[in-house]
This record gives sequence, C-alpha cells and structure tokens, in this order.
Amino acid sequence: MNIGAVGTFVVRKKVSDATLRTAIAKKLPFKCEIMIVPSKVVLDLARKNLFVRQPSGADITRFVSVLHKRPPKSPALPMSLPSERDWLLRIVAIPNRFVIGIYRRQMKAIGYLGKIEKILGVPATTRSWNTLEKIFKVLETKQ
Repeated sequence: MNIGAVGTFVVRKKVSDATLRTAIAKKLPFKCEIMIVPSKVVLDLARKNLFVRQPSGADITRFVSVLHKRPPKSPALPMSLPSERDWLLRIVAIPNRFVIGIYRRQMKAIGYLGKIEKILGVPATTRSWNTLEKIFKVLETKQ
C-alpha cells in the first residue's frame, strides 16, 4: 500500500526483507538504499511521546528519518543546527534506526535535513511525522 510520500509503502504480506528488497530494487531504474522496518518497530515508535517539550505551530514541522542501519555513534542531543539560538533543525532523539526532530518551515532548513546522513555516517530517508501517522493508522487497522 502506497502511503502518499514517494517511496513509502506498507506491505501487508509476510515476506522476507531480502525478497522485498529485491522486488523493489528490480522496479527502480536507479540504485538506492531501501529502508525496511518491521511493523512492530514502527508501532513501538508511535507509542512514544518523542516531541514532548518541543515547540510546535504552523511554522514547525515534525519529522522522522529512517536510517539504513544504527549509527556507529550518536551526537549529544538535542542537536540544533545551525546553532542553539538560531536553529532551523533540531534532532531531539535517535531511537534505534530513527532520527526524530523538528525543523522550521524555511528553505534553508532543507539543507540541514540533508546533513543528517553526514552527521550520523549512514544513509537516511526523511518523512514528515504526518506521513508516519498515516502509516500508524494503516498498521493499527491491520493488527
């Protein structure tokens, strides 16, 4: 099932990661990292209150980046870019293979999202928290 964002799917059939990865890769005209996360791990993430004490509002977007694998090291958190005072992106938690954060709705913030991979040293794909909420709903109805 396609969940709105490009390349975001919920697979309802039991299939091994290797089989799924191969099937997706065959459909793509380019090489890329394919992030596969078990439904239980996604649902466990949904149950955590990861944005507690974080600013919110129309100018703030909550996001999650899914990492290809656990990062070899995690930075001190929270991490604010470009600075604590003038932040455009703030990483608030790194549970397992997820990076949880917020960013201001400004063009410069997109550049900082791209730095997540460089900071952590592993490939990542980023989605808004709204996309993850859609996935949570699909997975909960599946249970």
